[in-house]
Amino acid sequence: MSDAVTPIEIDCLSVKQKLDAQVPFKFLDCREQDEYDRVKIAGAELLPMSELAERVGELEAFKNSPLIIHCHHGGRSLRVARWLRGQGFVHAQSMAGGIDQWAQQIDTSLPRY
Repeated sequence: MSDAVTPIEIDCLSVKQKLDAQVPFKFLDCREQDEYDRVKIAGAELLPMSELAERVGELEAFKNSPLIIHCHHGGRSLRVARWLRGQGFVHAQSMAGGIDQWAQQIDTSLPRY
């Protein structure tokens, strides 16, 4: 990664392009289990915001790696990205618009709620 500061937000299309190009990054879904059970983005791993503080150690290997977080609309994931940056995860990013935006722009087969 360059010395440039990684933007705190990334748009859905950029995330889709990274997934398609198999660019390595950790993709987290910070919604709760019931939301994840309803609809999910392939490749995103559930780590609920409510469990983040006690489970942050699971992410230690990704401290200097790209880390993209999504939620329903982008509010929780932005808070999580900011919190993770405060913990030293310098490349943590929030997917703007969340899974709702993804369902509108990327995969219209996904149910919206």
